[in-house]
Amino acid sequence: QVQLVESGGGLAQPGESLKLSCVVSGGTVSIYDMGWYRQAPGKQRDLVAMITSGDQANLANSVKGRFTISRDNAKKTVYLEMNNLKPEDTAVYYCYAEVATVVGGIANPYQKYWGQGTQVTVAS
Repeated sequence: QVQLVESGGGLAQPGESLKLSCVVSGGTVSIYDMGWYRQAPGKQRDLVAMITSGDQANLANSVKGRFTISRDNAKKTVYLEMNNLKPEDTAVYYCYAEVATVVGGIANPYQKYWGQGTQVTVAS
């Protein structure tokens, strides 16, 4: 069973930095795109950043120049480094991974799995 476990959220003051990590575990065969969404109270869940298996990254305009996404395929981990944090970055951050698995000898097509979410609060 594929699981994603996030860590690194917390409280930061404006201008400070946080780094989120998300580890994929379980019977994975291949991991394709990985990334992060965030959801602020009363708002929809929005894509923050994503990175392909070939390390091509895309970031939302609101975080370009401040956030960096990276991945370590050997560790099955995706990272989100967040610098110069702003109060509007406050949200629950969810990681995702598109994973192909083999169950009982049968290869399954890739599907999207989600982490449980980690709170990031930016306040002075």
